[in-house]
Amino acid sequence: MIHSMTAFARQDGETAQGVLIWELRSVNHRYLEVSLRLPENLRGLESLARERIAARLQRGKVDGHLRFQTAPQEAAGLVLNRVLVERLIGMGRAVDNMLLNPAPVNAFDILRWPGVLETEEADLEPVQAAALTLLDKAVEELVAARAREGEKLARIIAQRCDAMVTLVQRVRDRLPEISQRLRGRLTARFAELKAELDPTRIEQEMVMLAQKMDVDEEMERLASHLEEVRRTLLQGGPAGRRLDFLMQELNREANTLGAKSADVETTRASVDMKVLIEQMREQVQNIE
Repeated sequence: MIHSMTAFARQDGETAQGVLIWELRSVNHRYLEVSLRLPENLRGLESLARERIAARLQRGKVDGHLRFQTAPQEAAGLVLNRVLVERLIGMGRAVDNMLLNPAPVNAFDILRWPGVLETEEADLEPVQAAALTLLDKAVEELVAARAREGEKLARIIAQRCDAMVTLVQRVRDRLPEISQRLRGRLTARFAELKAELDPTRIEQEMVMLAQKMDVDEEMERLASHLEEVRRTLLQGGPAGRRLDFLMQELNREANTLGAKSADVETTRASVDMKVLIEQMREQVQNIE
């Protein structure tokens, strides 16, 4: 199955300490690039999170954001640093003895002193485990979304391939008629010049023109490349780079066909092919 590189996934879950929310967004990129934003107290998960994402995705720029909303009843408490408070009180009394009119010390003045109130650290191991489990679900959702989008892209590309096959066959069917027209033009040109119509000379001129304007090889290569595009779409897996290369080859053959064109219809077919190739190329840029 073909996968797109563009998708979005969101998963949330509750723990005893609060609510976890993972959001993953991915867009097209030449390689796999993972950018994560994690809460400071869960920063240690970054390496493991990157590994889990890289295990499922091949290409794309992935932005991940983890939010942790602490439950009110589980909010970290405050702990009084009694040792520091006793030292501050002792030092305050020493200073009071040195002053003539010491001012009373307010308890809140002591509480505002750096280090007097300390935050009680919560056990985050259960939260970290829950965050990784939730990430696996988010990645699974992202992969499924990329697969659905990839299926749409594959249908679009296959439709353009069908249109290209029709154009190739149309040009092939016209080749005998084009050759006959060239012979008629050459004969008319000799007649205008009042030159003697030497059948051998006409055949030589026709052979040279046919060699210059022969597009059989281009038609064969176009058909072969289109068949390979279809095979790649059916095969699935990471196919973006291969499809991008095939688009370049198709465009090269379409350009050569236009350069060798001997009539308006063939030129128009070449332009139509390049339009279809460009449309496919735009879709291929989003394929993993």
